[in-house]
Amino acid sequence: MDVRAVGWAQRLPVSAGVRAGRTWARECLAGLGWDDDAPETADAVVLAVSELVTNAHVHARSDADLVLLWDGRCLYLSVHDHSRRLPVPRSASPDATGGRGLFLVDAVADHWHAHPCRDGKTVTACFHPPASVRDLLEA
Repeated sequence: MDVRAVGWAQRLPVSAGVRAGRTWARECLAGLGWDDDAPETADAVVLAVSELVTNAHVHARSDADLVLLWDGRCLYLSVHDHSRRLPVPRSASPDATGGRGLFLVDAVADHWHAHPCRDGKTVTACFHPPASVRDLLEA
């Protein structure tokens, strides 16, 4: 069985801001051709990057280690921070300016999970491109 994968990793210090994470992710996705072939999925990944990096910077008060891994079936987005407190989706009132990040990730990702690590936690979301794009990428 021939297994091929491509991946990228980037550390985003709190001082770098969330925009740097979005820009980095967009560049990685462009390298896969998703900006042209799967723009809606690429936008979903960038939105999830924004939300998960924000959570790492704001709630964990931590740098964020980002990893994107494409294995031919799923693009895995992982964000690691230094808080062991696992994220829990919470209800936000209609006039709240925050509190919807995990609901957004849940809405745009095919699935996501969080797991504790020795030095914090990692949140991973999986994104499947449309079947037509998968067929192009496998060719």
